[in-house]
Amino acid sequence: MTVAAQSARVQADEIDRKRAAGVALPEFAGIPIAIKDLFDVAGEVTRAGSRILASEPPALRDAPVIARLRAAGFIFIGRNTMTEFAFSGLGLNPHYGTPASPFDRATGRIPGGSTSGGAVAVADGMAAASLGTDTGGSCRIPAAFCGIVGFKPTAHRVPRDGVTPLAHSLDSIGPLANSVSCCVAVDALVRGVTPRPLASAPLSDIRLLLPTSLVLNDLDEHVTKAFERGVDELSRAGVSISRQPLPELLRIPEINSRGGIATAEAYAWHRPLLERFRDQYDPRVANRILKAAEFTDQYVREMHDARAEVIAGFEQATADVDALVLPTTPIIPPPFAAFAHDADYVRLNVLVLRNPSLANFLDGCAISLPIHRHGEPPVGLMLIGRRGTDERLLAIAQGIESALNQRRLC
Repeated sequence: MTVAAQSARVQADEIDRKRAAGVALPEFAGIPIAIKDLFDVAGEVTRAGSRILASEPPALRDAPVIARLRAAGFIFIGRNTMTEFAFSGLGLNPHYGTPASPFDRATGRIPGGSTSGGAVAVADGMAAASLGTDTGGSCRIPAAFCGIVGFKPTAHRVPRDGVTPLAHSLDSIGPLANSVSCCVAVDALVRGVTPRPLASAPLSDIRLLLPTSLVLNDLDEHVTKAFERGVDELSRAGVSISRQPLPELLRIPEINSRGGIATAEAYAWHRPLLERFRDQYDPRVANRILKAAEFTDQYVREMHDARAEVIAGFEQATADVDALVLPTTPIIPPPFAAFAHDADYVRLNVLVLRNPSLANFLDGCAISLPIHRHGEPPVGLMLIGRRGTDERLLAIAQGIESALNQRRLC
């Protein structure tokens, strides 16, 4: 969206000057980080990937998470492209363009969304990390499609002030980076705590559940091959992985069948804008939001009540395991040509969002790790933990990352 070429160089030069003079600097001084175009940065317009907000006045102050990264010494390298208003798992943006996944650029494949530019910026070495948001997979889908790590914390873990919302019940703020340890550092900083090394999680102490309900449906051959290979390698390394149905997951598509909580809450926020600027929206985003125009208050309450029941059932059913393990997405990134027709856009968006959105509905934490080998299409392995178990999930992810990397990089 924008590149902070001048200000970034000025900051970098000042950091170099201070370092040469022996001045004490913040721990992360000089490291470039990219910011999704949803976050308020003082003096910059927060467009949220939309033409509608492009003429709004610049933000008067940094969002708390931005202020914390600034205080830690990071240099903001630019604002990342994204799906308009973050409402798609594909990453397509007809207003400002869509970056391609680093995989198979000759064909041209989608980066995943909605934090599309954030994932590409990290994968292409433009930034050490990106700050994104995740309402139904928006950190983890692009991470999986671009071959990096994406973390979605428990929603209440990171303050969301100064961030353009999509659905307040589901929105989370998380990092995308090249490793779990980098995600751990950024996660700590945006929470306002000092980053510290995670306690080690021996592989023999990790207990995972691979649900046989829903999450393995409609996998393409690349995902099946990489995921089953990864699960087999983890089992042989000592990780306990059980397979069994998890009926609670089957209720989630039923509850969301008319658009779900995200659509209802997005419509409540967008209604005034839609009344004035309907023709300036990406039609595919607007049509999705407008599904909620006929929702009654009673229907929305029933969705929230049903969600609470599913969360309670899920937490009870998984009390004896550390996390779920499943493919991040059922497919590898499709080519841009696959989205010529609206019906294909809708079908593929639902398919790509299916697995990652479970974590948001369950109010849990989740992380996607790349598990493909060199030369293979990108595939993500996802871990989903119960709400509030973020530290344990990250420790497990770090151990699993180390075990899998020994094989995928050879």
